[in-house]
This record gives sequence, structure tokens and C-alpha cells, in this order.
Amino acid sequence: MFIEPDPPKIYGMIAEFDHVDTVAAAATRAREAGYTKMDAYSPYPNEELIEGLLGEDPKSKVPLAVLCGGTLGGLTGFFLQYITAAHLYALNIGGRPLNSWVAFIPVTFEMTILFSALSAVVGMILLNGLPRPHHPIFNAKNFERATQDRFFLCIESSDPKYDEGETKAFLQSLNPNEVSEVES
Repeated sequence: MFIEPDPPKIYGMIAEFDHVDTVAAAATRAREAGYTKMDAYSPYPNEELIEGLLGEDPKSKVPLAVLCGGTLGGLTGFFLQYITAAHLYALNIGGRPLNSWVAFIPVTFEMTILFSALSAVVGMILLNGLPRPHHPIFNAKNFERATQDRFFLCIESSDPKYDEGETKAFLQSLNPNEVSEVES
């Protein structure tokens, strides 16, 4: 009995371009056409390409992570000192109040900064999908040239608008060098 292997799953459709201007225009047209899950690859960073992918006002979740981390750090620093000074080791020396919040400000501030910085680093790493030692895009034809002189636009198959035939026709209408499928 012969068992046929499953056909390879498709990660998406990729188009190869020669110039950054053409891939930036292609990314803008793809976004305007309704594609939301796509990415572009370039040998160097380019603002027009980022705006083409994300639109005029890209939203990041890292500031929210930093705010939450800073708030948690400030509350942790303050209540750690409060519980220690007012409840666990309540020593009344010279009639001073046990809850001397003014004395707690430096540690509270430092804990806020520490937790903010740590949440920024962890949030950035997790939101970027790291660590990821292998990505399906490495299976794309000619993708090794993305670090040299080629520009790529990939529309993922998980995009709600993705249809193999329509997406391939759309990418070919953008005048790329080549359009191919990327296997997972």
C-alpha cells in the first residue's frame, strides 16, 4: 500500500522586483487592494516601503507594553517599600510615620524605569515573532538576493483575501521580474 505524501502547504505568493520604488508602489497597491497580511524584503531600510505596507500611521503595541510595564514597576516598587516599612518591619523611630511616601519616590522611580525598559525589550522581541531560527520565506526562489540587490513583496496565504489565482494575477499586474509560490 502506497501512501501519498501531503502536498506542500503554501506560505504565500512572492514577487521579485529590481528597484525599491517599484516594490514600494506595489506594496501600496496591494494594501489599497485589501491585502493585509503581507511583508516586503529589501537589502536596506526604506520609508516609502514601510508606508506602503502599513499606511500613513502605523500602530505599534510596544508603547502599550512599556506603559503597562512601567505602571507595574512603579506599583511594585512603592508597595514593596510600603509593606516592608509599614507592616512587616514597622519600627516607629522618633515618631515618624510608617508610610513615608516621600522617602519611597527614588526606588519607585527606578523600578518604573527598570520595568519599562524590560517590557520594551521583551515586547519588541515577542511582537517581532522572535526567536525564529527558520522562516518559510527562505524557501522562496532567488530570496538570497534580498540581502544584495533585489526587493521582494510576499502576500501570505493566511490573508483573508488570498486566492491563489487572483493573488498571482494581481502580483503579475505589478510588473515584477518573477512571481512564485512559497512553500511552508
